[in-house]
Amino acid sequence: MNKTIIAAAVAAVTFMSCSERTNPLLVESNLPYGAVEFDKISSSDYMPAFKEGFREYKENIDKIAACTDAPTFRNTIEPLELCDKMLARVSSVFYNLMETDADDIMKETEEKVIPMETEANSYLYMNDAIFNRIKTLYDSRESIGLTIEQQKVLEKYYRRFVTGGALLDDKAKERFVEIQNRLGELRIKYAKNVLDESNAYVLNVTDIKRLEGISQDQLEAAAARAREQGQEGWSFNVQKPCWIPFLQTCKDRDLREQMYKAYYTRGNNNNEFDNKEIIKETLTLRLELARLLGYETFADFVLEDRMAKTPKAAYDLLMEIWKYALPQAKRERDEMQKIIDAEGGNFQLEAWDWWYYAEKLRKQKYDLDESQLMPYLSLDNVRKGSFMVAETLFGIKFRKVDNLPVYHPSVETWECLDADGSHLAYFYTDCFVRPTKRQGAWMTNFTYEYNFAGQSQRPTIVNVCNFSLPTDTLPCLLSIDDARTVFHEFGHALHGMLTQCHYITVAGTATPNDFVEMCSQIMEHWAIEPAILKQYAFHYKTGEPIPDNLIEKMQNAGHFNTGFETVELVGAALLDMEYHMLTDYSDFDDQKFEDQISAKLGMIPQIEYRYRGTFFSHIFTNDYCAGYYSYLWAEVLDCDAFQCFKEEGLLNPETGKRYRQNILEKGSSDDLMELYRRFRGHDPNPEAMLRNRGLIK
Repeated sequence: MNKTIIAAAVAAVTFMSCSERTNPLLVESNLPYGAVEFDKISSSDYMPAFKEGFREYKENIDKIAACTDAPTFRNTIEPLELCDKMLARVSSVFYNLMETDADDIMKETEEKVIPMETEANSYLYMNDAIFNRIKTLYDSRESIGLTIEQQKVLEKYYRRFVTGGALLDDKAKERFVEIQNRLGELRIKYAKNVLDESNAYVLNVTDIKRLEGISQDQLEAAAARAREQGQEGWSFNVQKPCWIPFLQTCKDRDLREQMYKAYYTRGNNNNEFDNKEIIKETLTLRLELARLLGYETFADFVLEDRMAKTPKAAYDLLMEIWKYALPQAKRERDEMQKIIDAEGGNFQLEAWDWWYYAEKLRKQKYDLDESQLMPYLSLDNVRKGSFMVAETLFGIKFRKVDNLPVYHPSVETWECLDADGSHLAYFYTDCFVRPTKRQGAWMTNFTYEYNFAGQSQRPTIVNVCNFSLPTDTLPCLLSIDDARTVFHEFGHALHGMLTQCHYITVAGTATPNDFVEMCSQIMEHWAIEPAILKQYAFHYKTGEPIPDNLIEKMQNAGHFNTGFETVELVGAALLDMEYHMLTDYSDFDDQKFEDQISAKLGMIPQIEYRYRGTFFSHIFTNDYCAGYYSYLWAEVLDCDAFQCFKEEGLLNPETGKRYRQNILEKGSSDDLMELYRRFRGHDPNPEAMLRNRGLIK
């Protein structure tokens, strides 16, 4: 064995000049557990850090390729796991901040780094010497004494190399790199267009009479928004914490239409932010890439290593849900039309009316105004509730940490401790909307977990959301959907924080999307359980617990509007699959294509896809392309898994221990369905999901 190779590959950093050592991204953090020294990082640090990271990365690859010893897991795969240690440190910080707090210097850096990344990936995945070593191990993987986790890591590396172009001829490899570079450029442009057009839209209203129905809290926030922009009156935008309450409560139908269309036409206004041509080129290049690798469609390429395995399996699941959801949505539409007719509205329900009349119907049928729940759902309360559930179930503890540097003043930090007091992870939260942050909510890592070859590291996790800022008179108050979002992203965080794998490649959330969402979605169930609500939902002014009658109303209305919610979600997932199952894009027109799919599905005009193509960031800037179905696939798992807690006790520590040991700690270090069976005792039953959505009884 060539020990020099291993030592070089896992070394923290190579020797650098004095000027380079001053760059905080190029040296190990001095903070406990490698926490990021955000207070020392400036935007100008990233480019030189990337350059040095790529240089070291290639140097380590060269050393692995030059090894003359017979390939073993220890002298080939383990060095690969850490050969990008410095580069990973730079990338994880940079790309997290690109999503949340980027400036012009960082945006310029990203444009320069994309081709560098593509070139570096090719440098590894098209390296014949390393691929031959991996293939030798892969071909004999069952007879060389590997653990199950090591076998999974080896299998992932083999597929990465194959799908990274290792088997292509020289001409095809050259084209492969060109495609990857162009796709990176398109991703940047698409994301910039969505963010810029979202930020550009403001609805300013100076006549208070036109804002009848909007709550005082929302009006105060809108007035503050207007003052910040130097305007009179009240200002509204298409950020979800503003947009949804506006559509739910504003009586002025014309204003609702303006707000609705502003959101759903983003990237589709034939202006400098238009994304239609970007979509066509992206889909065309993805298909070409898949064909180079021997797949008929891009969907075939993506789903091969997912739980679904094939596009047909994913599509069939979606259509099975669709056949229950669409009739329910039509019944909901008809009920709202009756309200319009009874009020003498003399118009047909349109898409921009749905939220408004849904709220009327909710009050009529269940005497529930969702705004009544919000005073009990302050962000602090909801976060405490999520911590309480995790601490009780999994035997862990969260301790507030106030001395860690952060990248924005609103970011907060905690330490996650195990039952014996040992450190498990640092946990950051970045909860409030701002112009530099993309919409949505997500979890990512600043550092990753590993433990092999005498080195180890625990993870640092961040949850990002987009809630309304607190004001001088109000804390951040959440809707029930927002509260579920907190629990959802915290589920991802737990998956990352509690991991006990040895290798980065399979640790934490490094699982297929159609499994990873189970660990987030299952947490949403606790957010709305009456017994759990009583333990965290307290009025922000009086401290009184949420009253039983309000919980009862919420429970009674639990399946309200599920037709709408399911149709817009499944519709988006089907649109994604249809995009990536095509075999020819020569005459592709995005708007015509969406209309054709709507007609094929029988989608009613009062409901849009949750995301239209021109702002479907999940599939055009993130890794959910041909994978948005994952939320539904994973929902089958999470509903069935939560049923186990319902049967054995919502906060039963023994059930929690079994879930932690078989799911949260394991990442993808074993067969995922086998891990699920070890926890649940049987395969998941899809009926639990349909019952949970109220689509069957």
